[in-house]
Amino acid sequence: QVQLAESGGGLVQAGGSLRLACAAIGRIFNNYNMGWFRQAPGKEREFAAAISRSGGTTFYADSMKGRFTISRDGAKNTVYLQMNSLKPEDTAVYYCAADLFSPLKEVPRSSREYDYWGQGTQVTVSS
Repeated sequence: QVQLAESGGGLVQAGGSLRLACAAIGRIFNNYNMGWFRQAPGKEREFAAAISRSGGTTFYADSMKGRFTISRDGAKNTVYLQMNSLKPEDTAVYYCAADLFSPLKEVPRSSREYDYWGQGTQVTVSS
């Protein structure tokens, strides 16, 4: 069992930055890939970013490349999402997720592959 708790959301003006954090409690942190997803009102949950168990491999949705950076700190059992140059269309609830069971060297980008989820944190970007 893994418990995930997001923090760092809030209200920011367009062009601003936020850093989300997701603290993991439970199994050994380095045993799982970590991902960030988001869900805007009336839309399906979408992939934002993912990072491998080692932290050596990262993936981003096309709309977030160059603006968002995912990272992890094994000593703090925490994964981060640094979001820069925020746009109103980035407004959503952001969720972190942990993938424990994918084969080694695979980092999923589908929400179906993730096993544990946080409660989400609201990010609102005003124009």
